[in-house]
Amino acid sequence: MPDLPTRAQDGLTLAISVLIESLPFVALGVALSIVVQVWIPPGAIERWMPRRAWARRAVLSLLGMLIPVCECGNVPFARGLMMRGFSVPETLTFLVAAPIINPIVIITTHQAFGFSDGILIARLLGGYAIANLIGWLYSRHPDPDALVTDRFRDACEAVTHEPGDRWRRSLAQFLVELRAVMPALVIGSAVAGAVQVLVPRDALLAIGSNPVFSIVAMVLLAMIVSICSNVDSFFALSFASTFTPGSIVAFLLVGPLVDVKMLALLRTTFTTKVLVGMVITVLLAAFAIAAGVNLVA
Repeated sequence: MPDLPTRAQDGLTLAISVLIESLPFVALGVALSIVVQVWIPPGAIERWMPRRAWARRAVLSLLGMLIPVCECGNVPFARGLMMRGFSVPETLTFLVAAPIINPIVIITTHQAFGFSDGILIARLLGGYAIANLIGWLYSRHPDPDALVTDRFRDACEAVTHEPGDRWRRSLAQFLVELRAVMPALVIGSAVAGAVQVLVPRDALLAIGSNPVFSIVAMVLLAMIVSICSNVDSFFALSFASTFTPGSIVAFLLVGPLVDVKMLALLRTTFTTKVLVGMVITVLLAAFAIAAGVNLVA
């Protein structure tokens, strides 16, 4: 594209790459959402769930082991869970844990780091702990239904009262999910591409050896680059020689949960207050876990 400045070309290339990387997982997530909402009989999932709220959240946070999609695909799947009747705190627990407690993510993280410096273990245990912490915090909310947007409630009504057989209802939900998720994915990808070319990465790399500032730098980088959780370990590996192990763990925890692309997708379903609370909780918890890794590594 010779008519565009170099920076604009780089930003456009990065935005398109994030979008293309995410699309297959979004499609898979939408398909799984339809299966959960339309094709699985009522009660088939619920009867396997524990009765106690904390135990249900603990089980749901492990559901990502059975669903090998990244954070992009988990959003439409989580919407399907709520349309089916799962509570907002339960769904948030799944949504936060699944991008990390995921067989593909576990394999790729092990391929990149093995068991060195406890990075793999810290990522898995940290992701599970953060997910259940967020689920517990929002379970204390006096009105959980107020945590979702009016648009999502309208979508639930439309899908619930859609007439016709399963194929017609599947098509209706497919269109509902695409209309909700795709604009947010495009906008989130564009923002991720723009931020990557506007923020000087050299400034982040210059502080990589500091045990505190390196965590802050990698947290910022994780939120900016918006890489799929299935492959982010190999990106983080390129920083392993200059950044502390704790900062690598912080990158691997924060990126799948609250990068700019993920936040744009989450905004299709959850209110701004929920997203602010999630970001604060994830950042504080990830910083604490990363600092602990730096102390023992």
